[in-house]
Amino acid sequence: MNKGIYSIENTRQLAKNTFLTRLAGDTSAFCAPGQFINIALDGFFLRRPLSVCDWDGEGLTVIYKTVGKGTKALANLPAGTKLDVLTGLGNGFSVETSGLRPLLIGGGAGVPPLYGLAKRLIGKGARPVVILGFNTAEEVFFEKEFAALDCDVTVATVDGSYGKKGLVTDVLPQGTTYFYACGPEPMLKAVYDRADTSGQLSFERRMGCGFGACMGCTCRTKYGAKLICKDGPVLEKEAVVW
Repeated sequence: MNKGIYSIENTRQLAKNTFLTRLAGDTSAFCAPGQFINIALDGFFLRRPLSVCDWDGEGLTVIYKTVGKGTKALANLPAGTKLDVLTGLGNGFSVETSGLRPLLIGGGAGVPPLYGLAKRLIGKGARPVVILGFNTAEEVFFEKEFAALDCDVTVATVDGSYGKKGLVTDVLPQGTTYFYACGPEPMLKAVYDRADTSGQLSFERRMGCGFGACMGCTCRTKYGAKLICKDGPVLEKEAVVW
């Protein structure tokens, strides 16, 4: 974990209530896709944890939904704003056991970290299959970005207004070698129940500190109590207790 000052380069809206912010700063603490940051915002007591979509030597990209006052404030900050950020938090996804045709399943705000994961899987010679799940067409984002990586992409919407009608579990393909999933917990449970391979699931929890000090995001696993912010957010399928 590092603590540093990041500068907002730009922010743009991707879809309904969904924004992308590019932050310039030190990214040396990142070692795996699926890790997250914790941002301090003026006027708010607790930091805001955000998953990282992608990073490079100059900075990182976060994509988030404006679901509360904190994220709405972040989306409205001008370019050049300096932010106090904890970086390199969490364990992230492992790409060592993916096989050649991994399946990436993202639901809503769970989509962003799968983009950086896809890039790194491709760098290891894999060709990911990607399923993106949303409620409606106006919430869809990053379909073209995944396709530009040469991923096989399917979009599902609950109301059928775009792509396939239904849930991500309604369009699970055959023949994949491993799965990675990130999204709301009911979606993760459904994927867990339906997937016929091993995999990794990235969980969301309300967090106080983001690095294991407050013990506020404890969860049960087959190997005892774990902290989502420190031991997660990614857990192996075989470790999860529902």
